Amino acid sequence: MQAAAALAALVMALLLPEIAGQGLVFLAGLLWINMVFGFSWNLMFRQTGLVSFGHAAFFAIGGYGYAVLARAWPGLPPLLVFVAAGALGAVAALVVGVVALRRSLGVYFAIFSLALSQIVAMVISDLPSLGRDDGFAGIRRPVLDLGVATIKLAEGDNYYRFLVLSCALLTLIVWWVTHSRTGRRFRAVQQDAERAAFLGIAVARQRLLCFVIAAAVAAVAGALYGPWLQLLTPELAQWTFSARPILFTLLGGAASFWGPAVGALGFTVLEYATRTLHGVGEITVGGILLIVVLIFPGGIIGGIIGGVRGALGRARPVAGA
Repeated sequence: MQAAAALAALVMALLLPEIAGQGLVFLAGLLWINMVFGFSWNLMFRQTGLVSFGHAAFFAIGGYGYAVLARAWPGLPPLLVFVAAGALGAVAALVVGVVALRRSLGVYFAIFSLALSQIVAMVISDLPSLGRDDGFAGIRRPVLDLGVATIKLAEGDNYYRFLVLSCALLTLIVWWVTHSRTGRRFRAVQQDAERAAFLGIAVARQRLLCFVIAAAVAAVAGALYGPWLQLLTPELAQWTFSARPILFTLLGGAASFWGPAVGALGFTVLEYATRTLHGVGEITVGGILLIVVLIFPGGIIGGIIGGVRGALGRARPVAGA
């Protein structure tokens, strides 16, 4: 059922430009990127219990990495540049993780990751080659040369459809990791690290591997973000942007794989509905989100599942009578 629903959502997303205006299509593209960003954060949190307050650092590294590579070497195949952006995020996570995960966990790791994101934002702001506070502008949408055909992603809705398919592929990768043997080792570490170590699982190595995979996925999401907006700013690495995947996950439900997607959708709908409330839009969105989280501690999906189970439980005595 989940696979059918996901396939239906993918088809609807690909057909959206045929029935919606450019404004909604633009928001849909951001939604897909936000969902993947949320999936990458929840991969760490749900699978190994790692909490990062600086996940946006890898999003920004991927975005700026793609922009710099595409401008410096315009002849490189675009798909290779996207992969290279993900590799940059993975390498950065590997370097940070080797130091951080051996010495700190829990709140200490969260603060360490927060400091990392602020450092990345400061570096971006100080480098003229990255546009400083004015941002890195003029990021072109590439041309895909598939050998048998050439697709200009700058024309029409081509880049939107490329973005949707790319995000679907990233989601599939995260799904596969979550449900693979590697994912089961991650969960064993999250549930009881001491028992996992007793069973022969290298706990520190599994945490590091999960951290690197999550960073690589976030970096590719950042690389897709650049050509979509055609502008990157240092705010992408700030703690405020790092709060987004956390919010998506908690709003949708951290216990479910699809929680970040539901949370990102709910957040996008709220932002769009309150876009004309100048000065009070952020307060309204924050208040509604606070109420939802208080009513549904397990997120929207957790609340729906709990409601369905409660309804079925109340219906059983009636059916038996």
